[in-house]
Amino acid sequence: MLKEKAVENFLKKGYSCSESVALAAYECGLTKENLLTIAGSFSGAMSSGCLCGAVAASQLVIGHRYGRENAYNSTENVRAIAKELIDRFKAKHKVTCCRVLTAKFDFHSPERKQHCSTMVADCCDILESLIKEIEEKKTTV
Repeated sequence: MLKEKAVENFLKKGYSCSESVALAAYECGLTKENLLTIAGSFSGAMSSGCLCGAVAASQLVIGHRYGRENAYNSTENVRAIAKELIDRFKAKHKVTCCRVLTAKFDFHSPERKQHCSTMVADCCDILESLIKEIEEKKTTV
């Protein structure tokens, strides 16, 4: 459900990659606050070309759920979760750098937008999987 909402936000509703992930996380109840306004500055690789905005927004969601003084009173190691997200994304795409991920596309082209929707979808799959694993671990302890 997270992936579908994020891709729809990205392809059909005009949100950026980072905004799409953050808004979908809120819509799916993965965050108690809407991180949309914060996520806006992470789109387009934070306007620097480096970290993929969808990856950055996924990290925002992780921090919100599992970081210090978070809304979920978690005792999880937020940095370990953040690293796992990066590792899983890199296993699939080799890098997290937007400039590298989109090197063969013109920035404003429909082909790039479609390609980036894959990054949004993959980030959501990874994020949802991590959260599910953590929540399952909590219920078995």
